Amino acid sequence: MAAWFAYAAELVKVGDVAPDFSVAASDGTTVRLKDYLGKGPIVLYFYPKDDTPGCTKEACGIRDSFAEFKGLNATVFGVSFDSVAAHQQFVTKYKLPFVLLADTDKKIAVAYGVAGTKSLWASRVTFLIDAQGKIARVFPKVSPVEHSAELRQALAELRK
Repeated sequence: MAAWFAYAAELVKVGDVAPDFSVAASDGTTVRLKDYLGKGPIVLYFYPKDDTPGCTKEACGIRDSFAEFKGLNATVFGVSFDSVAAHQQFVTKYKLPFVLLADTDKKIAVAYGVAGTKSLWASRVTFLIDAQGKIARVFPKVSPVEHSAELRQALAELRK
């Protein structure tokens, strides 16, 4: 637990410009954050590991509400340190309709303050990025079961 607090001081905050990144994705593309700015809000959710109980609940909750996310014009990216191949298996197994990002070098997690370079996994933290590329909301303590509803509400509020 102490290690998490050491990185918490570096957590990106509401109002900050979202750190840009370029990373391999589960759909075989390279995702660059800047390519999605101006198109609507972005849900960037960090999670520890593919195909583990909590991470599966969180991903499937977002999957089950994905039509509402799309209706709110949101793009969803899940981020962990898993490989593209592991992400592809996870996406296929649970029919996830969104892209997972392979932060294998931990650069995105470090930039957002959710992991140190020696961390084994990213902390379960979500960032809601507005269309202008600023952090609109930070969810530092995520319940995998309730997170999808929490995100839908935040996206609806952001839309107002």
